[in-house]
Amino acid sequence: MAEETKPAGELVPVKFSRLTRRGILLGLSVSQLIALGVGGAVLIGAFYAGAGMRMAYTAPIWGAAAAVTWIRIAGRPLVEWVPVAAWWLWRTTGAQLLYRRRIVTPRPAGTLALPGDMARLREYTDPETGAGMIHDPSGNTLSAVIQVSHPAFVLLDPAEQNRRVTSWGRVLATVCRSGRVATLQVLERTLPDSGQGLAEWWAAHGTHDDTWPSKTYQELINRAGPAGERHATTLTLSLDMKAAARQIRTAGGGIKGAANVLRQEMGTLSSALRSADLPPSGWLSPGQLAVMLRSAYDPAIGPTLERQGQIGQDLATAGPVAVTESWRRLRTDSGWHAVLWVSEWPRSMVYPGFLSPVLLSTGVQRSFSLICTPLRTELAARDIRKKKVEYVSDAAQRRRIGQIEDASQTAEYQDVLRQEADLTAGHGVLRYTGLIALTADTEDALDQAVTTIEQAAIQASCETRLLVGQQAQAFTAAALPLARTF
Repeated sequence: MAEETKPAGELVPVKFSRLTRRGILLGLSVSQLIALGVGGAVLIGAFYAGAGMRMAYTAPIWGAAAAVTWIRIAGRPLVEWVPVAAWWLWRTTGAQLLYRRRIVTPRPAGTLALPGDMARLREYTDPETGAGMIHDPSGNTLSAVIQVSHPAFVLLDPAEQNRRVTSWGRVLATVCRSGRVATLQVLERTLPDSGQGLAEWWAAHGTHDDTWPSKTYQELINRAGPAGERHATTLTLSLDMKAAARQIRTAGGGIKGAANVLRQEMGTLSSALRSADLPPSGWLSPGQLAVMLRSAYDPAIGPTLERQGQIGQDLATAGPVAVTESWRRLRTDSGWHAVLWVSEWPRSMVYPGFLSPVLLSTGVQRSFSLICTPLRTELAARDIRKKKVEYVSDAAQRRRIGQIEDASQTAEYQDVLRQEADLTAGHGVLRYTGLIALTADTEDALDQAVTTIEQAAIQASCETRLLVGQQAQAFTAAALPLARTF
């Protein structure tokens, strides 16, 4: 991101780097080059074999290769849809789109009752902090979740907003300097208010008698309390066990050693959050994690779990009973879900509160997940050098064949130069992925929610795209505090 220089105390607009759309050669990706190469080889072979009718016989092959290379659907060439469609077909024939929990057969101890590739996740309770940690054997990560509280950003004055943005930048810089953090997930959710706060206030300050006002007020709290809406924000810190292998061995090895190393990162993050005026509410226990997972798959039970406070506290039973995935949406216990990907961040200068239309949209139950992947300095520098070489070589190739360079390619190159300048100045490099999971009671209500959020994203100068053929994986990354990527 780039910043403008303004007097101290004023809010500074920022600019996001564009999503790289550069190919390997002349804007063509690897899959496009392979398809074009196959078509060209068939055409040349037919030409040297006698041309004429042989070229006509092979026309379906090289014609199809040219079509899948150049024809685009939803902004992507047809050849890039081939692996998505093939994987979807494979899962369909293998009955992998349906999940039904086995009630009689117990799950192994320590596992999470989650569908798909999340079935391999393991839970571990830190004996010192009581935090529930999630171990991903395939990704070789160990994650913990912390809840933070913060005031409404849009209601603060510009000077305070600028101060908080700067403080949050220091938190991200702390994560980048660690070198052992795999992912930092910021999850902001809208939840139906259970009315627990009103009920607790009435229990502590109300007059409990048999008078008509007392009964009427109690009935009003019982009915109107759960009709509200509240926001909850959590941060998921994921430890890269491969990058921290030496420290883990020093700390005792295994999951216990990894938990000791993660505990150090947790302490650093907690201190950074307090310095940024984002007071943490504590690291979530296994019971609190179980309530979050259960509420995501079964949104109708969420207010009841929060109001009771004693049920749904077991991770072994927190998963869904049934999941059905379709091409464009996901159906779980009591909810319909759809996941949108923020495919394009604002291209012009915007102020830090630009996401307000999305985050403050009313009447829509959604989860906004910002997945931040820090890059080590040497890897970021190597990636920037590679991009510079590719841009320079592509520009030289275009000049050689007389192709005109458009403005988007020049803008992407300027973004690379800006990232290199920021890295040289000592700033960290983060890769951002924005996902929005929408939840509704019915399919029609879900379609309406998707339309509402798409319009709100337009107001925020963002472009969103509905993820198709991968809704189950996308929902895991967008709605669950597991720091999952796909």
